[in-house]
Amino acid sequence: MFTRRELLAAGMAGAAIGPAAAADVPLLGLVSPVDLTVPPEAAAMYPSGVRFQQSAVGLKTMTPEGYDQVLDRIAPVARELARQGAQAIALMGTSLSFYKGAAFNRELTQRITTATGLPAVTMSTAVIEGLRSFGARRLAVATAYADEVNHRLQVFLEEEGFEVLQIRGLGIERVEDILGVTQDRLLKFSAEVVESAPGADALLVSCGGLRTLDLIAPLEQRCKVPVVSSLPHALRAGVRLLGQSGRSPGYGRLLSL
Repeated sequence: MFTRRELLAAGMAGAAIGPAAAADVPLLGLVSPVDLTVPPEAAAMYPSGVRFQQSAVGLKTMTPEGYDQVLDRIAPVARELARQGAQAIALMGTSLSFYKGAAFNRELTQRITTATGLPAVTMSTAVIEGLRSFGARRLAVATAYADEVNHRLQVFLEEEGFEVLQIRGLGIERVEDILGVTQDRLLKFSAEVVESAPGADALLVSCGGLRTLDLIAPLEQRCKVPVVSSLPHALRAGVRLLGQSGRSPGYGRLLSL
């Protein structure tokens, strides 16, 4: 897990850049479910060449009712990030964008672009793009969610043309409970999901609150399939909207492309 020092350093990403220099460094706006610092993965993956600014919508529970309560906050938060200088917007929180299906995910992306005049991507779109980059079709899916949200994720993935061979969740509903998921537990759980799905050609680890960056390469080595995960690959997709490659070698196959 990241230390408090790493969390603070990530939260200050770009803060050490002087005003004149900062104007030349592109800024990615992150619309986040919860009010934390910029994810430490951002600084780990992209220590230079891009800045990150985050603002939250205040999600309390990872349930359809919880998502419904914050939907109307997404566009205003995105507009505020645009006013702060963001040049592209990434909507973090996978389930926040997939829970009403594939068409709604596309509609939500368009709402953000209309509200801000900026290119936008959701975490759900980012993982779909990542899976398609490998030609994956038959999936093992490990999530943080309870059964209802897992069902909605399966529907979303099937609408996007994938076959879900296995989907299992950690049963988490309260957002704060995600912080209790250890790296060892998540590695073991995710590997077991793949191993229970013979024939899967990729693993999706879904939930932006799960700390997966340092687990992607070990999971790929153990399970022999490419791994796509919410937070790292959403950051990649957002950085690519800024005209950069999004590469961050050392963190699995997709981030090395």
